[in-house]
Parts: sequence; structure tokens; C-alpha cells
Amino acid sequence: MAEFQGGENLLFLTDEQLRQGIEAMFFAYRGFTADPDRILATLAYGRAHHRAIHFISRSPGTTVNNLLAILGVTKQSLNRVLRALVEDGLVDSRVGKSDKRERHLYLTEEGEALERKLSDAQRARMRAAYRAAGPQAVAGFRQVLEAMMDPDMRRRYYAIRETDT
Repeated sequence: MAEFQGGENLLFLTDEQLRQGIEAMFFAYRGFTADPDRILATLAYGRAHHRAIHFISRSPGTTVNNLLAILGVTKQSLNRVLRALVEDGLVDSRVGKSDKRERHLYLTEEGEALERKLSDAQRARMRAAYRAAGPQAVAGFRQVLEAMMDPDMRRRYYAIRETDT
């Protein structure tokens, strides 16, 4: 297989170069999720649980509806995940103060500990990859990922990032 040539005329990538990028993303995603998957398997959880824990951690007090919009899953699917996380003492679901129909989600101390363990594993893998690739590649990679996001998801992504500043 031809090695990916990233520096040539980026406005006119060949189908083969694009296919290589697609395959690289598939394999990178497998690596990115492998460590958390092993941790989650010991708890009989899957990636949906991981995503819910991650975004509840990033936005404590987020509503179920907001989490539905971020994750892009059905209400039934999310309710199944949240029910398990609440029953296992990882997530606290509180009734809204101004709107009693809303449920606000928070990680418990145990949930925060699991989120840290999952994130630490992914941060270690990303840190090693970023170091190997160098600072220009890191900035370029983030630009590519942001450009691939649908506009609504990009807005949500930027809103989450703004909470860090």
C-alpha cells in the first residue's frame, strides 16, 4: 500500500489519499477507544455510558435534552444508559428548579473517579500521539476535525471549549 503523502497539493487529494485518511480514522478510533473499552467492560458498560459520563463531566447540571442533542441518540437509548448510571451511583439526576419537567445530571464522586480513569487513559494515548506528530500536526489535526463537524455540532463543541476559558 502506498504511504500517505500529506504535503502535496491538499486542494486536490486523490480518492486513494482520502480512502487512506478514512481508514486511518477507523483504526485510530479503535486505538482511542481500546483502553476505555477495557475499563468499561469490567463494569458491563459500553461506549454509550462513556460518552454520557464524559459530557456530564464537561457540563455538570446539563439537562437530559441537551445530552440527547450532543450524543445524537434516541431518548429510549439514553434513558437506558442513564438508568444504569444512576442505579449504580455514578450519576445524580436532579429535578430542575425552574422547570420541574427537566432533569439535570451530575456525576457523583464515584462517577467523577470513573470519568478520570477513562479520560486519563485517552489523554495518555493522545499525548503520546501529539508528541510524536509535533505541534504543527496537532493544530492541523484539530482544524481537520473541526472542519468535519456539522455546523450545529461545531457550535456545541465551541460552547463546551469556552467553559474552559
